[in-house]
Amino acid sequence: MAPPAPVARTLPSGATIQLSTVAQRPEFAHPRHETGWWPDFMRHNNVSDAFYWRAGEEFPHTCVVATEGERAVAYGVAVPLALGGRDREALPDGGWEKALVWAFHDAANPEAQPNSACALDVSVAGSLRGQGLSRLMLQALRVAVRDAGLARLVAPVRPTWKDREPRTPMAAYAARLRSDGLPYDPWLRTHVRAGGQITGVAPTSWVVHGSLRQWREWTGLPFDRTGDVDVPGALVPVHCDLDGDHAVYVEPNVWVRHDVSN
Repeated sequence: MAPPAPVARTLPSGATIQLSTVAQRPEFAHPRHETGWWPDFMRHNNVSDAFYWRAGEEFPHTCVVATEGERAVAYGVAVPLALGGRDREALPDGGWEKALVWAFHDAANPEAQPNSACALDVSVAGSLRGQGLSRLMLQALRVAVRDAGLARLVAPVRPTWKDREPRTPMAAYAARLRSDGLPYDPWLRTHVRAGGQITGVAPTSWVVHGSLRQWREWTGLPFDRTGDVDVPGALVPVHCDLDGDHAVYVEPNVWVRHDVSN
């Protein structure tokens, strides 16, 4: 059976974009086509450095790209993995990192039988933000995962507004609702509107550690005393150890589960 054709959508600005899987557009397999903005310190995660750049090549049927002409304007990455078996009864506390390791472990294991996919990233070019493209990308990921024969999509979500209040516990933040009963955070709200269910917190989802010299370069902050440091773009404070000459950022994410079998 031939794969479904790419889907065209027109955004409120009038821009026409095309939604495709990376299997349909293999020239966009490499994360150099990732769009969107990340704080510099977030680009120094060892698990991501080891595996993420290969995700589009290894798992093209569960990664999606939005293009305007021949330019990538949004990118969505999901990786297949087996959930629910031995030692995987629950979504892992290690969140993003652990799911990515499991996915590549399963890809190398002929006996593994993936039944799910984990969404690692949805990023949108700055010029097209605020037009619902992230929602379309999430929908495209759900469809791609379903078409790949998998039953669910899980996501260690990085809430959009959490960096505004880094001292608020993630569990309390994720539980905060608007008057209409939907999540306060816009990205969590998008997931719930798309059919996702918030299931808990991944407390150690993304870890960045480095010397104080590195952290000063990444952030422009002095890191000149031991204790917690609020860093722009960080969801929780970074812990600085002056005597040990290092600092560590341990980011929690929010697990969301999408059943896509229907």
